[in-house]
Amino acid sequence: MIQAMGGPAFLHFKTLTTHGRAFSISNEETTGLAPYDSFVEYPDKRRFSYGKKKPVILINNGDSAWELDRYGVILQPPEQVRRWKITNRYSLENLLRLRIREPGILIQMGGVDFVDNLPARVVEIVDASQVPIRLYVNRVSLRPVRVTYQVLNPQSQEQDEYADDYSDYQVIQGIATPMHIGRFVNDERVAEIFRSSARYDESYPPSYFSQPSGQSVSE
Repeated sequence: MIQAMGGPAFLHFKTLTTHGRAFSISNEETTGLAPYDSFVEYPDKRRFSYGKKKPVILINNGDSAWELDRYGVILQPPEQVRRWKITNRYSLENLLRLRIREPGILIQMGGVDFVDNLPARVVEIVDASQVPIRLYVNRVSLRPVRVTYQVLNPQSQEQDEYADDYSDYQVIQGIATPMHIGRFVNDERVAEIFRSSARYDESYPPSYFSQPSGQSVSE
């Protein structure tokens, strides 16, 4: 599977820059649509802007997270930060390059299942945090088509089930890159991302993932 993703090129890139359109969805209806620009330095730095005239910019750097808009800078809401940290931890890039190499990981074959009516091999994983993960791999291309994982919700004290669907792969700089990503929480579609372009290992300014300079932060 890692060879099908690009082998050494997939394992060793440091940054991913993408542009496209992002949809937010609630109750199976689109509640928001905006062009976006995403700049990610793995494993845990992101600068994500969305909107046309005066975009909103989300900056994440480990546990620190800010939101910059026309009115200034605020801290991102805790639940928003928690969601991002979860989906980032189990993103395709971090899962296949970091999580599966952590001490205490358990990986075993889980048979065959179907994703969108197509057969897929299933890889069952329990990570170092005891989170159960199921990785669905296209039997022909050997590329991932879905990742599911269960994480405890601190408010409800119940397990939330996340699912990320990956499709429309294009080979960019030798790396198989999914240009369409669908996100689900507890079987409800919550977002879709359509990438129009992607580039690896672009350089970013040193301050790209820091609190915007000259800006005071509101709670």
